[in-house]
Amino acid sequence: MILEKINKVNDIKDIPKEEYSELAAEIRNFLIEKISRNGGHLASNLGVVELTMALHLALELPTDKIIFDVGHQAYTHKLLTGRRDAFNELRVYGGMSGFPKRRENECDCFDTGHSSTSISAGLGMVVGKQLSGEPGTVVSVIGDGALTGGMAFEGLNNAAQLKRNFIIILNDNNMSISENVGGMSGYLSTMRAGEAYNDLKSGVVDTLNKIPVVGDKLVSQIRKTKSGIKQLVIPGMLFENMGITYLGPVDGHNISRMVSLIKEAKRLDHPVLIHVMTKKGKGYVPAEKHPSMFHGVEPFNRETGHPITKKEKPTYTDVFSKAIVRLAEQDEKITAVTAAMPDGTGLKKFAGLYPERFFDVGIAEEHAVTYAAGLAMSGLKPFVAVYSSFLQRAYDQILHDVCIQDLPVTFMVDRAGLVGSDGETHQGIFDLSYLSSIPNMNILAPMNKYELADAVKFAAGFNHPLAIRYPRGTAFDGLKEYRTPMRYGKSLLLYEEKDIALLAAGAMTETAITVRQQLKQQGYSVSVVNARFIKPVDEEMIEYLARNHKLLVTLEENVLSGGFGEHVLRIVSTMNLKIKVLPVAIPNVYVEHGNLQILKKETGIDADSITRKIRRKCKESGI
Repeated sequence: MILEKINKVNDIKDIPKEEYSELAAEIRNFLIEKISRNGGHLASNLGVVELTMALHLALELPTDKIIFDVGHQAYTHKLLTGRRDAFNELRVYGGMSGFPKRRENECDCFDTGHSSTSISAGLGMVVGKQLSGEPGTVVSVIGDGALTGGMAFEGLNNAAQLKRNFIIILNDNNMSISENVGGMSGYLSTMRAGEAYNDLKSGVVDTLNKIPVVGDKLVSQIRKTKSGIKQLVIPGMLFENMGITYLGPVDGHNISRMVSLIKEAKRLDHPVLIHVMTKKGKGYVPAEKHPSMFHGVEPFNRETGHPITKKEKPTYTDVFSKAIVRLAEQDEKITAVTAAMPDGTGLKKFAGLYPERFFDVGIAEEHAVTYAAGLAMSGLKPFVAVYSSFLQRAYDQILHDVCIQDLPVTFMVDRAGLVGSDGETHQGIFDLSYLSSIPNMNILAPMNKYELADAVKFAAGFNHPLAIRYPRGTAFDGLKEYRTPMRYGKSLLLYEEKDIALLAAGAMTETAITVRQQLKQQGYSVSVVNARFIKPVDEEMIEYLARNHKLLVTLEENVLSGGFGEHVLRIVSTMNLKIKVLPVAIPNVYVEHGNLQILKKETGIDADSITRKIRRKCKESGI
């Protein structure tokens, strides 16, 4: 087995060229086998096997640096740097991350997880090397989907001023998570079709290079000239006009050709972009046919591609999907906006039924929010469906464009709280803190699937900014008997006793019920309140609880700093209420990847940990 010969970085350079294809096949088989067992990102990694091999063959790691945009396509890179055995614990708590991590290996030079950052990071590293006198080439690998993000263009614009080598690999597979949209996608499609140009360019360059002494100089001069080959055959070259040399498109599965291009690019004293065409999911038929379904997957049957664990109950995303479609039937002003994730956010059905009211803006969260503000200003009712960790990228737009103007934009904040295996960059544990700090923003956290459906209906008739947060995974279907109409800023008292009151935010209500049961078995008297509204906090309920309770415990799946508990503490202090407050929240840390139950235990927000904290507090306070 050729793959077994690779135990450390640069071992691939000892592999004969005639074995490259076999090695690529072994890598694909290895990835399919491991990901089918443990889950992970499959389609994106299968598409860049040869590209990653070419990078490792053409570069001198770790002196040279590779920055993978987003980073979920770095599995082959990890294999080629000697981490084969670590795949047994891929995305397992304490095991190897599914993204580049500097603490794992010196060849992981930049921690990534969000899109469109690699060009800016790479440019900074190039300049850093220049100022410190360090050798080495810097390569940023960015997908065509990530190139729809505004930050990528900011980086490109800045890179054009650079007078030093910097290589940008544009991995063009015509897919991000869902199919790409927008002008950049159309522009790249046009270039993909330009085979005549590439044949002409290759022929001319090969011919000129054969001329003794002056051949290389002629090629260089043609490339620098504005009336060069590109301008004659493909007018208006975007990258060339920005001052970035463009090479390609090149077959991203042709290792020898890519190695040659990368080595050629290393010789230039200015930024160069290599346009590489790859097939997402290559080598595994189910992933090739349905790449979006195999973006991030749970364990699956590798023969059929079907998940091993069948989904029996609807997720919160499913509940939202059904609710917004039902509303749109009744109200033609309902619109939906997503940033390249119609599938992940549950808007695919809406898009199919109401295409004229559905807007996928690409990987551009900042634009999505301000775009929605424009829709709202025009009398429409936009719902922006986005993951919690991605919404934080648009903080300024929420504040400046939506909330200052008090516009009726509803943010459906999916994956709020701990999300598990994707780790630090994807945990949705900051949204309560950053959203609650903004004037005019309102936050609603439903406790179960019924309240989520009711919250969406409430939002349709609400004329101010509103965020509705809900977690990843199966929707809680308990406590249906407590379903009552939403009242602005009002919480819901579920169980009323005395001494201890549990005030739970959203999905933590389910945990609060378990904590109550555990405490009652130990002789405590416990009330439970479903907060519903995180902002504004129901001050009347807090004042009411203070009359016959000695301890108020807030429960939230958010970091402590700036979260729900701290807001309740402020209210209790301001109102001078005679009740102790115990905020239970995630510590102010970045939470790594792992099983959700393990992460809840490690962060102290599982039922057992919360019960122990409350008993300890009661003992200290004499309750």
